[in-house]
Amino acid sequence: MNANPDRPQVILMEEASEKLERYRKIARSIIADYARIKVSHGDIRTEGVIDPDLDHFQISNVGWDRGRRVHGVVLHFDIIDGKFWIQYDGTDRPVAQQLVAAGVPKEDIVLAWHPSDVRPLTGYAVG
Repeated sequence: MNANPDRPQVILMEEASEKLERYRKIARSIIADYARIKVSHGDIRTEGVIDPDLDHFQISNVGWDRGRRVHGVVLHFDIIDGKFWIQYDGTDRPVAQQLVAAGVPKEDIVLAWHPSDVRPLTGYAVG
């Protein structure tokens, strides 16, 4: 008989904490990789934005191109309840594929731009 009934819960909490830290490291690495990409035209800067308190990760383009202001989100994802929620992906290298390549299982990746009734058809998590 288990002398400490809380032990399994403690182990699960430690595993969840380790997973979250691993996912944060993967997220920071992906943001850093995308932030290094230079826009081929105009005077446009690519910015990586990370909110470590809310596990919010974003890539934005900011600057000027042919006299017009450029400011827009290129990539946005969050870590929510131990899963990556991809809110928007306007890249030519899908971040879901980058996450899978980094070892994140598809059941921990939500393609949040799809309506909830479509998500079961994506091969990724539904929520």
